[in-house]
Amino acid sequence: MDWYEAKGDPASRLRQRKHAWLRRFQIPPDALPGTLAQTYHRCGKPNCWCADNEGHPSWSLTFMADGKRHVEHIPEELVEQIRPLVEQGREFKDAVAEVFAANAQLLMLWRRQTTKKRRKKT
Repeated sequence: MDWYEAKGDPASRLRQRKHAWLRRFQIPPDALPGTLAQTYHRCGKPNCWCADNEGHPSWSLTFMADGKRHVEHIPEELVEQIRPLVEQGREFKDAVAEVFAANAQLLMLWRRQTTKKRRKKT
């Protein structure tokens, strides 16, 4: 018996959940990783309005690539195009995490089931 053939209602529910996630998500071709965030900064000019206010708004996309953190400036006019792509990336990442969690839980169920069978045989 392979680990993915764990028996019982919990295993069946896990497999159903896993396959529902797999059917729901294909890799979105334009999805982006990371976080899109708006920050504020002061330019340092003493006569600029930002000296007395919260600062100039700025958008950035922060993500990991090749084990390094990258921060990419996003122009204001592109934010509404970028935001849904980041959300697609987050949804895909969450779906993959759900599939991995279901696989790990199926493995645990299978191990418990095979351990019980071995104990009964001796």
